[in-house]
Amino acid sequence: MSVFLLFFYPFKQKDVFQLKDLEKIAPKEKGITAMSVKEVLQSLVDDGMVDCERIGTSNYYWAFPSKALHTRRRKLEALESQLSEGSQKQANLQKSIEKAKIGRHETEERTMLTKELSSLRDQREQFKAEVEKYKECDPQVVEEIRQANKVAKEAANRWTDNIFAIKSWAKRKFGFEENKIDKNFGIPEDFDYID
Repeated sequence: MSVFLLFFYPFKQKDVFQLKDLEKIAPKEKGITAMSVKEVLQSLVDDGMVDCERIGTSNYYWAFPSKALHTRRRKLEALESQLSEGSQKQANLQKSIEKAKIGRHETEERTMLTKELSSLRDQREQFKAEVEKYKECDPQVVEEIRQANKVAKEAANRWTDNIFAIKSWAKRKFGFEENKIDKNFGIPEDFDYID
């Protein structure tokens, strides 16, 4: 309540005040403690109810009736516009609802068709599950598996080639026997390229 009392003093006086003036006037005229005037005034400035301008080293505060009237009118116009838009939107939605209701009366035929649609959807899901079971036999999937196997075989043979090259290098460089290299590195005796 003290906020509005402070606000209406400059509003009624139609004058410009400094903070020190309001700190003197507020306790006498409105019963607001001088300590809280600055805080209340700042909240009014932040809310746009009081204007403030810094001139030189002083801040001047004022609130004129014409600005408050214009502010209220703009706010009222904005709210009326929103109300109008909301009413129009509601009317459009109501029309859409009425339009959608046409032909949707619960009849025996509609009930039967709804049940049939539900049954067909369930049947479609069952068919999808069955097709998924036999997906491995799909020619396209089989071809993809063949291509993946071919790539994997080439990669395995490339690594086998690399291992043989390293074994050959180790034999030449260090004079190791092939069976000792195989034993130390866990290479099986039947290690060879994949056909």
